[in-house]
Formats: sequence, C-alpha cells, structure tokens
Amino acid sequence: MIDIDYLNFLENILTDNRKEKFLKVLENRTKHFTIAVEDIFQMHNTSAVMRSCEVFGIQELNVIEQRYGKSIDKEIAMGAQKWVDINTFDSITNCVDTLKSKGYQIIATTPHENDCLMDDFDITKPSALFFGTERDGLSEEILQGADGFLKIPMVGFTESLNISVSASIIIQNLTNRLRNSNIDWHLSEEEILVKRLAWAKNSIKDIKRIEERYFGENPK
Repeated sequence: MIDIDYLNFLENILTDNRKEKFLKVLENRTKHFTIAVEDIFQMHNTSAVMRSCEVFGIQELNVIEQRYGKSIDKEIAMGAQKWVDINTFDSITNCVDTLKSKGYQIIATTPHENDCLMDDFDITKPSALFFGTERDGLSEEILQGADGFLKIPMVGFTESLNISVSASIIIQNLTNRLRNSNIDWHLSEEEILVKRLAWAKNSIKDIKRIEERYFGENPK
C-alpha cells in the first residue's frame, strides 16, 4: 500500500503544473498492452522503442537480455526511462512465463504472409507484443510459443522496417484504437498512486536526503 502522507509530502514540493501534468499523463497510461524486445543488438533501438512507449502511453517495456548485456541510451530515450517501467529478463522463457502469468497473450510481430494485419488485430485481450532483433527477427522459441501474430501492411519491395519504426507504428495504431473503444484499459487507482509516488521521487533533486529527513521525523 502507498503511504499517502509521504506521497502528499513529496507532491507538495512539486509545482502545481507538474502535479497536473502527472495526472493528465496517467489518465492515458495503460498496461492493457505491454511491449517486449528480444536481444536487440543496437541498444539505441531499444531506447527508441521505450520512447515510443512513453509517448503513446504504454507503461511497461520488457527487455530480454539473453545475449547482449547493454544499458539504455539515455540520449536517445530523452528522459523516457524516468516515466516507463523497464522489466529486464535474462531469458526468453522467464519473460514469456512472467507475462503469461499476468494474463497477457503473446503476440509475435513478423512480416509473414498469413499474419494478422494491424488494423484487424483484436484489441480486447491484454497482449504482450514482441519485437525481434534487427538481423534475425524473433527467435523460434517465441514464434513457436506465440498465441498470435501481427504485421504491418506494406506495399513496397522492402519486406521489413527497423524495429523502432515498426514498434512506433504498431503502438500508435493499437493505443489509438484502444482509447476510442469501450475497453477498460486504464491503470487502477492503486497503480496510479504507485506511479505518482515514483514520478514525484524522480522529479525531486536530492531525494535521498529528503527521504532521510522525512522518515527521521515520521518513523513508522
């Protein structure tokens, strides 16, 4: 449970504009869809996907680091790492099992002919959308274990897009359709409180010193 007194204490440090911005953004945040990227060799692509998640309201990004252990490119992410939750996994199995346990269906994004086109995709089910490597696409493990497949319609000679471009197109399309639907896609009240607290802490300089002072004066 969130310590409401502590949340109020931190938010009193913020400007009214900042607090109002938090609430406005949280109104459009969702966990109905989540994004997963698999072993992205060029880390700036993962950072760009994270930025798209933030811009279009996806709260969680799942990163599988089975082969390439790299860190988020903060310059590309442009601060998005402060507002999007990053879940990291050391294997495909751990990631897939965790997302399934949360009620997500596993959707592999691929350019194959028989895949579901983006505009025909059923948005009613909570879905984890998987994007693969620049060189090889998604692994066979994910393709074999997927509950469904999704592709972007293309009419040119090129058969694929850069992963960050693909993710941006799909995320924008699906979140826009979601917001125009009757689906209950919003964060819960508890989830909103959790993010308000996390974002307040991310917005305050010298937060450790402030926390020490507050809990020293308000022991539990």
